[in-house]
Amino acid sequence: MTDRKAQLAENLAKVEDRITAACMMAGRRREEVTLIVVTKTYPASDVRILSELGVRHVAENRDQDAAPKAAECSDLPLTWHFVGQLQTNKVRSVVGYADLVQSVDRARLVTALSKEAVRTEREIGCLIQVALDAQESGRGERGGVGTGGIAELGDLVAGAPGLRLDGLMTVAPLAGEYAGRQQAAFERLMDLSTVLRRAHPAANMVSAGMSSDLEQAVAAGATHVRVGTAVLGVRPRLG
Repeated sequence: MTDRKAQLAENLAKVEDRITAACMMAGRRREEVTLIVVTKTYPASDVRILSELGVRHVAENRDQDAAPKAAECSDLPLTWHFVGQLQTNKVRSVVGYADLVQSVDRARLVTALSKEAVRTEREIGCLIQVALDAQESGRGERGGVGTGGIAELGDLVAGAPGLRLDGLMTVAPLAGEYAGRQQAAFERLMDLSTVLRRAHPAANMVSAGMSSDLEQAVAAGATHVRVGTAVLGVRPRLG
């Protein structure tokens, strides 16, 4: 085993232990929570090692990094998630490799994703990114739509050809009433998910929690956690 593979295996085991312990504390089964490893800034070789170690979900947030990496790893049995703020001029590229886009936050993006999904005969899973630091129907500091915009955007995704409404995603906010209150933020997201599922029962995915707060996300009921640093180490700075 190479040094890097040994390091990733050790880190992955620690994260797995954390998720398992959090599930036990919350009275949940481990199978209820899916680990997504965020591989941004790390090379395709790391993605390949992660796949060998049993990882099946990986995420990226910058198309310029993700597109060549996904192409290099196209032979692997992976589900690719796009989690970054997405500009419409990048949609064609992202639809080429992403199975799910977790950062849907405006109607124009839904239209662009639908058009490209139809053109390429693909079905793209979509999560509405919720900004808990935004005004009711505004946009958040780190992307996302305010809570008042979820229903309309959800209906738009659900009715768009080539798209599938899978659920909600959030990033713990740095400002507003939920700043520093990750579990409260994630519990609020779960409440919003309950409301969304009344209209769209299949939209049951709740993506929340990262390396520093995955326990709070699991306690709140998240179905997916997005972990980068805890698995891959501290990222090199981007130029």
